[in-house]
Amino acid sequence: MILVTGAAGALGTLIAERLVGRDDTVLGTRTPQRVRVGLPVRHVDFDVPATLVPAFEGVDVLLLISAGYGEDDVVTARHGAALDAAAEAGVGHVVYTSLTADGDHLSYALPHRWTERRLREGRPNWTILRNGLYAELLAGLTVPPTDGRITAPLGEGRLAAVARADLAEAAARVVLDAPAHARRIYELVGEEAVGGAELARAHGPDVTYEPVTLARARAHLAASGAEPFQVPMLVSTCSAVAAGFMSRTGGDLRHLLGRAPLPPLAAAFPQRG
Repeated sequence: MILVTGAAGALGTLIAERLVGRDDTVLGTRTPQRVRVGLPVRHVDFDVPATLVPAFEGVDVLLLISAGYGEDDVVTARHGAALDAAAEAGVGHVVYTSLTADGDHLSYALPHRWTERRLREGRPNWTILRNGLYAELLAGLTVPPTDGRITAPLGEGRLAAVARADLAEAAARVVLDAPAHARRIYELVGEEAVGGAELARAHGPDVTYEPVTLARARAHLAASGAEPFQVPMLVSTCSAVAAGFMSRTGGDLRHLLGRAPLPPLAAAFPQRG
């Protein structure tokens, strides 16, 4: 049996859609009412460890989607509880959605590396999917132009962004043939790196890109009502892109998909395709 955690989230939903119709797959979430895919659902709440062992009973392959929305200690506690419960329930193989190696400069990298270490040291069968940053993030980093320009704190940096749908398809392929991917780490980034100029052109041929400072971006985020931990997450993302740490393309995505990845701008701005 396969169990997919985080099944009500954006990535989890896309993965579940690729597994629908199977009689060996269940979905896990703390918000069952939000699941939109026709598969059985179990209550899984990483913040309530008592829900985890019963939910993982009978599971052969656990797809652990990172519960990375929180402070580092919160996230590591969630992942630790999930891995402890998986061991107690006798789960044979854990597939974890991690963060690309180039993301070590990001403020939210630590819980991913902590979880990877726990997997490598404590389980015989695991697979780590080091996901690149979503192409859909590109749309959120640029405010729609009102005066013929877009602004973002990306400097002249570029991002090897990857469509969330491609990451979902890769994850589904791995869990369906988990033994073939045992003890493997896959780097799943895009094959095209895009920067501010490309983002501007996506808004129109006459739109230009204007870099802004990280300080300005931080102030804007802080005033937007974002959670305290969200501000350094977003600022560090922009900083790493601007410094040129997130532009490396290639990796294992094409191999897992058996085709070329989707163009990042098409994923970020599908309405303009």
